[in-house]
Amino acid sequence: MDIRAEFGQRVRELRARSGMSQEILAHRAGLDRTYISSVERGERNISIVNIEKIAAALQVSVAYMFSNERFSATPAYQQKDLSVPLKERFKYQVDSEKRILAFQVHGLLSGEHVDYMSRTLLGICNAFGKEELNVLVDHRDMKASDGEPVVYSPEVAEKAVTFQRELLKYSKRVVALCNSEFMVQNLNHVATQSGIIHKATHIFGRDKEMVGRAYELLGINGNELIKAKAQ
Repeated sequence: MDIRAEFGQRVRELRARSGMSQEILAHRAGLDRTYISSVERGERNISIVNIEKIAAALQVSVAYMFSNERFSATPAYQQKDLSVPLKERFKYQVDSEKRILAFQVHGLLSGEHVDYMSRTLLGICNAFGKEELNVLVDHRDMKASDGEPVVYSPEVAEKAVTFQRELLKYSKRVVALCNSEFMVQNLNHVATQSGIIHKATHIFGRDKEMVGRAYELLGINGNELIKAKAQ
């Protein structure tokens, strides 16, 4: 495949799994929509400066734009992706003795979903003191209806920054299990914006190994809610 077409496909699939239209990506990158369209069609000899702009808009590094990790270019964050009620897909658990707040999400989130989760989780945090809680997040099953991983949409990322700024007060360490390296990049960006990045570790890899590493980072031997999946 021509390098321009290959790069264009890469932009298209990362944009699609982020729930962005060409218009939104263009706005975030400070470029014209027709320019983004021509990049995705492989018609542009794109400059390194514009590669950097597109990478920043997608909340990834320039190096990740050339990663071998690939996805479907099917647009995510469609109505069918959000058809199952959040209460059936969001679970949490508090271990007061070990000071662990664990929560997991299956499927996609909307801005309203993040607002609901924030109210619920921060309500729990209020029972604890400053930097008393270790937080374990499970995003391994954040996937669209096509079974492919997604990352936070721009709306969800913005809401997550607000939530994390409040969580910063209560958290000692935050560890998140991710569905892809793309999500690691996405969450690193969100955590940097919120200021929680110095407490946060985002992990992707073999399931048993990343869950084991999360337990190690948090100083625990296991968790009732978040466990390694059967191999």
